[in-house]
Amino acid sequence: MAAVNPYHAPVMCAETIESLVTDPHGVYVDATFGGGGHSAAILQVLDTGGRLFAFDQDLDAFVNKVDDQRLTLIHGNFRFLKQWMRYYDVTHVHGVMADLGVSSFQLDEKSKGFSYASDADLDMRMNIKSEASAFQIINETSEGELVEIFSRYGEVRNAKTLAKAIVVARALRPIKNVQELLMCIGPLVMGNRSRYLAQVFQAIRIKVNDEIGSLRALLSTAADLLVVGGRLSILTYHSIEDRLVKHFMKSGKLGPKEQEYEFEEDRKWYLKMLSKKPILPTREEVGRNRRARSAKLRIAEKIL
Repeated sequence: MAAVNPYHAPVMCAETIESLVTDPHGVYVDATFGGGGHSAAILQVLDTGGRLFAFDQDLDAFVNKVDDQRLTLIHGNFRFLKQWMRYYDVTHVHGVMADLGVSSFQLDEKSKGFSYASDADLDMRMNIKSEASAFQIINETSEGELVEIFSRYGEVRNAKTLAKAIVVARALRPIKNVQELLMCIGPLVMGNRSRYLAQVFQAIRIKVNDEIGSLRALLSTAADLLVVGGRLSILTYHSIEDRLVKHFMKSGKLGPKEQEYEFEEDRKWYLKMLSKKPILPTREEVGRNRRARSAKLRIAEKIL
């Protein structure tokens, strides 16, 4: 088996795979292939009859594909899991996992503009074929919508002031890159600068990629596809997605619809959380990989 590109160290890899794989003959899904670390670990515990379907919408991740006939790597958003499984004539799976963190490669790849520490154009698209980029969000979204984005997806305390400043600045000229955006919002930073900017950039990224909408689709589809006894293992990195995952695993409900085109829930299954509290990375792991420090692993089992 080919070596995995180390551009992204898999977070809580042992804990995730141990909770996920209950049948080495089974069919599993890694919804966020990334650096391929979790997928490689899954393949190590599957036997020759096991299958793994992995998803990534970033073509850069495909350099990490391992040469293994049990692995099918799909270029696409995991929100379309059900459609892809139908395409491959898969009706049930034994486990679904997702690591919802932005990969180290994407954060370090300055041309994508994910990090406020770059001078890249405003982009932030996971899939370069997607229409809306961060440029469109910042320069074309109404002031009211910007307030909603920063409040909901970044929990930015002065979202109204921030949105107003952006609208005033873009009226003079378009805000084209990260540094121009920082010049606009720099005077408005509240509290710790790094934390504040991370919240702002997180909000923009979530909106650009409709990350919450995709997560909602993944959760409901995974619950539909899982066999009884199958596992759902999700790694979250901020409170917005963690609240959604926790609520879904406890109640089986997604809450208010994120988008008008979402279907109403038609639940025919029940989940059981395997631990009341999330599993957290060890101090040793955080020492090796600082991007693991905010990770939370939640696990549920389908019981009906």
